[in-house]
Amino acid sequence: MLRRTFWFTAGAAAGVWATTKVNRKLRQLTPESLAVQAADKAIETGHKLKDFALDVRESMARREAELGEALGLEAPVAPDLPVRRHFAVEAAEPVGPDRPLEVGNHRKLPYNSYNRNEDH
Repeated sequence: MLRRTFWFTAGAAAGVWATTKVNRKLRQLTPESLAVQAADKAIETGHKLKDFALDVRESMARREAELGEALGLEAPVAPDLPVRRHFAVEAAEPVGPDRPLEVGNHRKLPYNSYNRNEDH
């Protein structure tokens, strides 16, 4: 009799465990749950891509600085040379002695684009 009680209890416990597992898996496979899982994966992938892009930018800037230093591009410019480095947009002068710069009040300097795809 004790043997039968043991096996009955073991079977009932296995049934409860299996039912719980199946119900949990069914809840994970509902359309709403799948949509939430997909959104979470997309956000996680976006963060990984952003981190990768930031790493690439940092390495690119570091390598550009190394190359500029190796080629002497960062050396001080001799005062007798007529060419100086220009920026595409430079802040304008204050409008008056008591008036600060206004928002969006910039003067544009000569801009030479080195984008090869600009005219294609």
